Amino acid sequence: MAEGRDIAPSINNLLSLPFALKVATKDWHPADHISFASNHAGKEAFVDFVEIVNPYNASEKYTSRLWPVHCVQGTPGAELIPELDTSKLDVAIEKGTDARVEMYSPFYAPFNLYTSSSSSSSSQPPKVSDSGLLSLLQSHAVTDVYLVGLAGDYCVKSCAEDAAREGFRTYLIEECTRAVDSDKASWAACKRQIEDAGAKIVSLHGPEVRRLGVLEL
Repeated sequence: MAEGRDIAPSINNLLSLPFALKVATKDWHPADHISFASNHAGKEAFVDFVEIVNPYNASEKYTSRLWPVHCVQGTPGAELIPELDTSKLDVAIEKGTDARVEMYSPFYAPFNLYTSSSSSSSSQPPKVSDSGLLSLLQSHAVTDVYLVGLAGDYCVKSCAEDAAREGFRTYLIEECTRAVDSDKASWAACKRQIEDAGAKIVSLHGPEVRRLGVLEL
């Protein structure tokens, strides 16, 4: 996406701050992933959509945008970009590994593993394609989550919504993301949805970031 790599220097500066845990996430798709337009006859990336059905519960489904082939497992395109200082990271989590399911959020896909009525042992069914991110954050006693990266209107948005839903104070640093649909109206609507979900859009130079320490400018 336009100017996507331009956010790397600011992210590297943020990674120098004393966060309890510094996590990278990356798509790690099989070649036959459902999100690739090339896997659907006559479909075009960015333009067309596909219905995605929960492979464990056919009553759950949603419509998702189709994309060019990207981040295929074991290829250079699936690696973190070289501009990112990965030496400052604690862990990298792979997502989107199930060919049958679109997974924007690094927490889990937006499906339950089974219906809540099918098990009396848990009021909240486990999620499909749970990456382990939630349990990782909880194990480090994380309370506040700061989000950066791509794309602001898809993966980052879904991460912000899930982080807030799971009870974390959640901040999306606006200068450190870029959107696929980057026109002002689309991004403004996306930000409203993120904040309606309980997350907060903040500035790199705002008080939410300044309280963490002094950034290298």
